[in-house]
Amino acid sequence: MSNLFENHRLLLFYKGDISALTLFAQHSNGSICFPESLPALSEVLESDETQINEINLHPALLLKAINQLLDLDDDLLKIEPTFCERIDTPNGLMTVYMARFTLLDPPHKLLESRNLKLKTLTELRRQSPVELELLRRAYIAVMEG
Repeated sequence: MSNLFENHRLLLFYKGDISALTLFAQHSNGSICFPESLPALSEVLESDETQINEINLHPALLLKAINQLLDLDDDLLKIEPTFCERIDTPNGLMTVYMARFTLLDPPHKLLESRNLKLKTLTELRRQSPVELELLRRAYIAVMEG
């Protein structure tokens, strides 16, 4: 399963359908990328810098793997189809997808039981530059979607 995430990461978020409250999941280590942080010195690529030459992994496989890893029900998350960002890392290119919690209310207690937290953008303002840029792009995708 870890091979699935060798070149891929997920952002997990909650958006209230009525209030538009948007929260992003965060590890106890501070990262917003799942299942682990991006490598140091990573940078988000601009769309004109991105050229995908290889067949990429379907995000549904990542979703299944993260559900197993975090012991979540299979219908708790769904892939956000409009979000796909490429990251340049010292180890090569990575792709970051985003998955949305499908619950009516934020799953605070569920995530706390897995040593994770849901936080607003303002609470995440001290993230690394690459994660801040991912959050900015994710927020735009969520609000426009």
